[in-house]
Amino acid sequence: MSQQKEDFVNSVENAMRYFGGTPEAIVPDNLKSAVIKSSRFEPTINETLADLAEHYETTILPARAYKPRDKSLVEGAVKILYRRIYVHLKNRTFFNLEQLNEAIWELLDLHNRKKLTGRPYSRYELFLEDEKDKLRPLPLERFQIKYHSFATVMQNGHVLHSQDKNYYSVPYQYIRKKVKLLYTQSVVEVYYKYNRIAIHQRSNKAYVYTTNAEHLASTHQFVADWSATRFIDWANSIDPCVGEFIIKIIENRNHPEQAFKSCLGILSFEKKVGKERLINACKRALDFKIYSFKTIQNILENNLDSLDEDKDLNQDLPEHHNIRGKHYYE
Repeated sequence: MSQQKEDFVNSVENAMRYFGGTPEAIVPDNLKSAVIKSSRFEPTINETLADLAEHYETTILPARAYKPRDKSLVEGAVKILYRRIYVHLKNRTFFNLEQLNEAIWELLDLHNRKKLTGRPYSRYELFLEDEKDKLRPLPLERFQIKYHSFATVMQNGHVLHSQDKNYYSVPYQYIRKKVKLLYTQSVVEVYYKYNRIAIHQRSNKAYVYTTNAEHLASTHQFVADWSATRFIDWANSIDPCVGEFIIKIIENRNHPEQAFKSCLGILSFEKKVGKERLINACKRALDFKIYSFKTIQNILENNLDSLDEDKDLNQDLPEHHNIRGKHYYE
């Protein structure tokens, strides 16, 4: 959505908040920020403005195109405000937006309380007497503009919200389906063919997975419980040096899922080669300051964990993924 449309919608809401109520109808001009397509009988309102009207339980009735009489009152009011406010501000200097707004509010209040020509009452008094009681109460929450994006559901049952670079779960039946994300400042909704299939509180942290366990197939349930704390606690239960190595793995990854998969692979070596060999492999890897699953795998495959440390001070660790190890040539 363009900034111009967003500013227009915000201005309409601010007006209702200023008057302290919701009118039966809002009558905008046929500007592009409000009306996508003009029509004498059924104009097309922009989607965000329509959402605003639904939130405030009102309706949008655009002025008829090429009918000046439909908007004469508004244009007259604009001219009056120009003379009552802008003229008094144009030669003044303001050093920030707050100062300018404060000056506008003061002049606007004077304008509203000034007695109408030939009348014993002001615009403000007329509003209180004839109009205020006809306004409906405002909803407690302000309207939040909805933005949208599209994504394809990944194999792990999550969709990428590209704006924040984080992930949200959807029911596993929609894996590989293309979905639409509608999001506000606080909520992310996921739609498939106009049906909402998931809703989450929005997270502003990059590379974080927000997961509803009910969305995931049984094969994904274990993944849903992955976290840095879980892997660190698991590693420390084996040995502090294993915990230290897992922390290094997590700290040296930009993407949490990559780190978690590496952690899982490393810790699974406990069952494959035994606790003692895994501990020795982590100690040696910490000495080399090379933090990856491949490091531990190379150490174990080449039995570097069992070499005497004093006799192996000059031993180089095969760290490149193309190095096959001595067993390849046997």
